Amino acid sequence: MTETFTGNFTQQEPIPDEGIAAAMAVLRHGRLHRYNTAPGELAEAALLEEEFAAQVGAKYCLAVASGGAAMTTALRACGVGPGDRVLSNAFTLAPVPGAIAAVGAQPVFVEVTWDLTIDLDDLAAKLPQARVLLLSHMRGHICDMDRLMALCDRAGVTVIEDCAHTMGASWNGVPSGRHGRMGCYSTQTYKHVNSGEGGLLVSDDAEAMARAIVLSGSYMLYARHRAAPPPEVFAELRYHTPNISSRMDNLRAAILRPQLRALPAQAARWNDRYRALEAGLRDVPGLRLIERPAAEGFVASSFQFLLPDWDADAVREVLARCAARGVELKWFGAAEPLAFTSRYDSWRYAPTAPLPQTDRVLAGIIDLRLPLTFSLADCALIARIIRAQVGAVWQGRAAAE
Repeated sequence: MTETFTGNFTQQEPIPDEGIAAAMAVLRHGRLHRYNTAPGELAEAALLEEEFAAQVGAKYCLAVASGGAAMTTALRACGVGPGDRVLSNAFTLAPVPGAIAAVGAQPVFVEVTWDLTIDLDDLAAKLPQARVLLLSHMRGHICDMDRLMALCDRAGVTVIEDCAHTMGASWNGVPSGRHGRMGCYSTQTYKHVNSGEGGLLVSDDAEAMARAIVLSGSYMLYARHRAAPPPEVFAELRYHTPNISSRMDNLRAAILRPQLRALPAQAARWNDRYRALEAGLRDVPGLRLIERPAAEGFVASSFQFLLPDWDADAVREVLARCAARGVELKWFGAAEPLAFTSRYDSWRYAPTAPLPQTDRVLAGIIDLRLPLTFSLADCALIARIIRAQVGAVWQGRAAAE
């Protein structure tokens, strides 16, 4: 009998009861705006910032409207402006080059490796071209951060980390987002905590964070932040920093605070599902798994594998066969952008020279979400379906040759 999966790849778990209760309390008192508080009341947004800063070991934290807003704010806070060049890895999602374009800057794309991380040799060659690297930990894959930071520090290049897919992850025990000058996180529905939309920004740099807080739309109410630099840091820069109004509200902050406390346990559950899928796909002819280094403490809310050097028609056949069995796979090698998948050469507002190594890697990347609504048995079933369909197409290719 042919196996079919009937689950939903976009269905997340419900908001925990504690988050629902906290949200209802905010709705009942009506003070959703982060600076609208009763006497003696601590805003949910301010408490969220304080708690997340402590969780990742940062001095300062700012809650904003989205992960993209976090990146744009971080770039502006670090002095990036029109005409500047910003390094970034070529395998990423559109909000990353979008954030660079939003400040009038130009991306300089860096090749990626078969491990889906930034190519540090290509980065080393391109470091003289820019003074900032917006590093995307795309799909939760973390490169050798010790070597990357050594390269960037030696070249005087500021690192901003896009941790949309690595909240709760680490490299050699250092939380993701804590290597560079600023770390940016997303709380969009498909990330590791869910407020629909939202973002967080962390730093130990007082001046950069003070700029970020004013940029986010604090007016002169920055003293109400509990994870902010002291007021004297704002004294002069408040006159020169524009308000771009990208605050997070108290309703989303209330939903997020309980989820952040549960993140370590949720991360373990994601990784259990990842390992179940990985075990089911090991040693499939023509299929390459991503081997995770020991130093990488990852959080696997999605899964990637490679069909290296397969022709496009064969990849499309695998996708169609899996879809017919209920397994929804995304392909980053398609010629045209589709849903959330797109390639660096489809971002025509950010022209770049060809990247042959990245083109070859992208042509084989297959991606799927791993929501926590999936059971371990679901993951094993998904692996069996993928295994069978990849095997059938691989054998068909071999016979044709």
